[in-house]
Amino acid sequence: MSFEVLKTDSATKARLGRLTTSHGVVQTPVFMDVGTQGTVKALEPRDLKENNAQVVLGNTYHLMLRPGAEVITAAGGLHKFMRWDGPILTDSGGFQVFSLAKLRKMTEDGCRFNSHLDGHEFFLGPKESMAMQRVLGSDIAMVFDECLPYPCERDRAEKSVEQTIRWAKASKEQPHAEGQMVFGIVQGGVYDDLRRHCAEELVKIGFDGYAVGGVSVGEPEECMYKAVDASVPYLPEDKPRYVMGLGVMHQMAECVARGVDMFDCVIPTRVARHGTAITRKGNVAIKAAKWTFDQGPVEEGCDCYCCRNFTRSYVRHLLNAGEILGLRLLTIHNVHALNRFMEDMRAAIADGSFAEWKEQVRKDTTHE
Repeated sequence: MSFEVLKTDSATKARLGRLTTSHGVVQTPVFMDVGTQGTVKALEPRDLKENNAQVVLGNTYHLMLRPGAEVITAAGGLHKFMRWDGPILTDSGGFQVFSLAKLRKMTEDGCRFNSHLDGHEFFLGPKESMAMQRVLGSDIAMVFDECLPYPCERDRAEKSVEQTIRWAKASKEQPHAEGQMVFGIVQGGVYDDLRRHCAEELVKIGFDGYAVGGVSVGEPEECMYKAVDASVPYLPEDKPRYVMGLGVMHQMAECVARGVDMFDCVIPTRVARHGTAITRKGNVAIKAAKWTFDQGPVEEGCDCYCCRNFTRSYVRHLLNAGEILGLRLLTIHNVHALNRFMEDMRAAIADGSFAEWKEQVRKDTTHE
């Protein structure tokens, strides 16, 4: 397991990298497709391979509840259970500390949750999270942390950061699966000094990679960039850097310019289920009436299976008729679109045109 920076852009801090895992090599910058419950919604592993997906995410909280550790152990780990032979990153369940705030009670050692499925009570902390991630056998395990909401008072943020650091140390001390990397997560809300403090303390503990957490939680875009700027400079240059929960094209390009290597988000599958296509010219509502007779592809110039074979008119019909195929085709397109976007980004860093490429992405996707 290793990470190598192959090239750094001369005009920005963008990096071209290679992350070697137990299940293959990942070219960075990379967008990682979210498969919360052991599946990227509506897609087979074959679809992911055909659309150049490199890494799939699984969620510790959800997989611990269903199907549970015993089932995944019997299957031989998450890779075999879901029939995905590429790298897997597992979230720790720390995001659910934020997203399921009404169903949990914080303690010094972790969180006592009431299951969102049936209400039964269970405990999840660094020890339990790392034990489950060991069962899952992911290539990258995330430490258990507290993802702060936005807005958040400074006193609360200070206490949370200290708890996140304690939990990170406890997570690091737990045994992990053979070949499994462990990443720390920088928290601190919108407070620059807390971000720096958290980053520096995590580096002292020592991890295989580092994430910037607590962004894309409802804050304005400028606050998200500010959080990245307050975190990344204090992380090692020879380790991968990961901004969690981010999947908007121009935002990823801006973060790559700041030295970030990895991203994940539910956006491609989630917006597909609502009838939206991700394109290089911005998002397109395919269910709109104006596409009723349109015989063009979902996105001009796209070579995904959906765009090679079907029209906007047909995909719109499927979506409005409630046909599952419509969701599947649009999901294929969206996953392809973001993985192709990252391929183009890597090519721009390689040939030295990244700064100009990034500016064009901003203009095209935000219509400025």
